Amino acid sequence: MPATHRPGLRVSAALTIPESELTWRFSRSSGPGGQGVNTADSRAELVWDLGRSRALSPVQRDRLRARLAGRLVDDALTITASEHRAQLRNRDAARARLAAVVADALRAPSPSRRATRPTRGATQRRLTAKKQRTDVKRLRRPPTD
Repeated sequence: MPATHRPGLRVSAALTIPESELTWRFSRSSGPGGQGVNTADSRAELVWDLGRSRALSPVQRDRLRARLAGRLVDDALTITASEHRAQLRNRDAARARLAAVVADALRAPSPSRRATRPTRGATQRRLTAKKQRTDVKRLRRPPTD
């Protein structure tokens, strides 16, 4: 089966990570696997060094560093996939996961909440409901003689 040519990992319409910036490592997956467990290197690790990436603008690089600070080791993002038995499927899963993580981290932050005050009617309804609840609980009390 001939290998398919991939020009790069498409993260969004504006960002495609070149294939030359992606580094692969393979190792044996953990867990049960029968005869093939000790022979097949099916676990895939995908490493992308965003510090050296030419695909990112300085703004994108800063945003990724801020949002992925807990996942970066020496400015490199590592994605591991070992949920499938086949190496090829784990490679595809790692590529998809990297694209999703980077796309989510690059998403613009949502606008901050604008402070508002409750309307006069809402305040009156809330106080009326509290008064009714107080009256209900007062009626449940035993009479005091």
